[in-house]
Amino acid sequence: MAAAVPRLRVAMIGHGFMGAAHSQGWRVAPRFFDLPAMPEMALLVGRDANRAAQAAEKWGWDETATDWREAIERDDIHIIDIVTPGSSHVDIAIAALDAGKHVLCEKPLANTVDEARAMTDAAARAAEKGVFAMVGFTYRRVPAATLARDLVAAGKLGDIRQVRANYLQDWLVDAEAPLTWRLQKDLAGSGSLGDIGAHAIDMTQFITGRRIVSVTGILETIVEERPLLASSRGLSGVASEKRGKVTVDDVALFTGRFEGGFLGSFEATRFSTGRKNAFRVEISGSKGAISFDLENMNVLEYYDATAPVMERGFTRIMVTEPEHPYIGSWWPTGHTIGYEHGFSHQARDFVDSIAQGRQPEPSFADGLQVQEVLSAVEASSAAGSAWVGTSS
Repeated sequence: MAAAVPRLRVAMIGHGFMGAAHSQGWRVAPRFFDLPAMPEMALLVGRDANRAAQAAEKWGWDETATDWREAIERDDIHIIDIVTPGSSHVDIAIAALDAGKHVLCEKPLANTVDEARAMTDAAARAAEKGVFAMVGFTYRRVPAATLARDLVAAGKLGDIRQVRANYLQDWLVDAEAPLTWRLQKDLAGSGSLGDIGAHAIDMTQFITGRRIVSVTGILETIVEERPLLASSRGLSGVASEKRGKVTVDDVALFTGRFEGGFLGSFEATRFSTGRKNAFRVEISGSKGAISFDLENMNVLEYYDATAPVMERGFTRIMVTEPEHPYIGSWWPTGHTIGYEHGFSHQARDFVDSIAQGRQPEPSFADGLQVQEVLSAVEASSAAGSAWVGTSS
C-alpha cells in the first residue's frame, strides 16, 4: 500500500478577484500535478461573515472566519495565503511566519520598503526553522514567460542590450468610476505603478536574470477626485454622491538601468483606452530577441539573429508541447491554457518547495527588491525625474 500523502491545510485571508484566482489554483493543482503533499482548502477569512460564507461555498473552502488571527492561532493550519489589500500584508505575514506558518503573499509584497524589509526579515527567521514564504508574481508561471527565461539563460539572445515592457489597462478611463481601495495610497501603497508596474519589473528581471539598479521616471494622477463608495473604506458597495481624493498614480512612465548596463523602458497605466489587460515584454540581444504578450499568452515570439539573412524573422512558438514548462500535465499539443492556470502552477511550485525544504521563488527578498524599485520610481518622480538608485 502506498504511503499516505501528507496534508497542507490552507487558510486564505481575503477574497474578491484574487481570492477567486487563488482558490482556483489550490483546487485544481493537486488534480493535475503529482504533488508531494495535498493542499486542503480549510479556511477562508473575510471581515464580512455573509460575504465570506458565500465565497467559501462558491469556491470550495471548508470553513470561514472573520478574524485573520484565528487562522494563525489554529494548529491545523499550515499555509497562510494573503490576498488582502497591501496595507494589511505586513501584520498578517509576520504574525503567520512567527507562528510557524508558511506564507504565500500577493504582490506587491507591501506598501513601503520598510514594511517589505520587516516581512523579509521575518521570512529569513522562519526559513531557519524550515518555514517558507513566497510572493505571488504569478505571471512568471505562464509557460511562454518561463520559456523566455529559459531561452535567455541558455544564451539564445547573446548579450542583452535593451528591454521594453508595458502594461496597459483602461478600467479607470471613466472619471466617474468609484474610489475603490486601489485608488487610496494608505490601502494600496501606489496606483498603476505598484498594481501592474510591479509585474513588469519582476517579469523583466526574471527573464533577463538581471536586476534594475537605478531608475528615472514620472508619475501622474489624471483624475484627482472620484465618487466615494457607500460602504466604509471604499472596499465594497455602490457609489455615493460624495467624492474623495485619489491619492495614487494613474500613469507611471520610467526608465531603468539593469545590472550589466543595459536600459529598459517601462509604462504602466490604467488609462489606456481600449486596452483591457495588455502586458507586453520584449528583450533584445546581440544574437536574437524574444517578445511576449499576455493577451496571446500561449505564444512566444523568437528572433534568431544568427540565422542566414534570408531566413530571419520572428518565429511564432506555440508553447503547448509537453516539453514546454508546466504543459506536460495539461492538454494535448495545441490545446491552449488560460489566465487561471498560472495560479495552479504557483500552488504546485509552492507545495513542491515546502515538501523539499527549499526556498520557493520569488522569495520575500525578491519582493523587497521589487519594492525598492517601486520606491525609487516614486522618489525620482518627486525629484523631477532624477536618476535614483534602487537599493536603500
